[in-house]
Amino acid sequence: MNAIEVCLQAYQWASDLMEMVMADVTPEQAAWVPPGIANPLGATYAHAALETDAMIQHFVRGEAPLYETTWASKTGVSQPQMGQTLAWGRALQVELPALREYARAVYRNTEQTIAALSEEDLEREVDLSPLGEGKRTLNWLLQAMVIGHLHNVVGEISALKGIQGAKGYPF
Repeated sequence: MNAIEVCLQAYQWASDLMEMVMADVTPEQAAWVPPGIANPLGATYAHAALETDAMIQHFVRGEAPLYETTWASKTGVSQPQMGQTLAWGRALQVELPALREYARAVYRNTEQTIAALSEEDLEREVDLSPLGEGKRTLNWLLQAMVIGHLHNVVGEISALKGIQGAKGYPF
């Protein structure tokens, strides 16, 4: 198994786990505003899809995110953007079925993008200065900012489900 295959399998597990955790989420659970400074579950899920889209499209492919092009007005998210704030998360309107379809499109696009890379591509330097990360390798971006980020968000969503009395992780 080469580095691309490892990266692809890691990404597929992260996106599969996200969908397992989201499988039984209701619109009411998605819209529930938690106490403190956490964002609603639906906004957190939207953030994961939007951020993955932007990372892959902008930093890997050098293109505009799908939410600005082929998926404009179809994401199921009232204000698609890269990054999240408390104000954004609390104001966001999410239509779960459409957001799930958009997330699946992002997963497919990301898988295709990773599969098309060479091992040499993984060592390419990417300027992440706009995100406060300086210059990193493409491999670092995929591992930390895409795959690792999805796992982090799965944990957040699981916790948000748990405090609503629902089961978070599927196992």
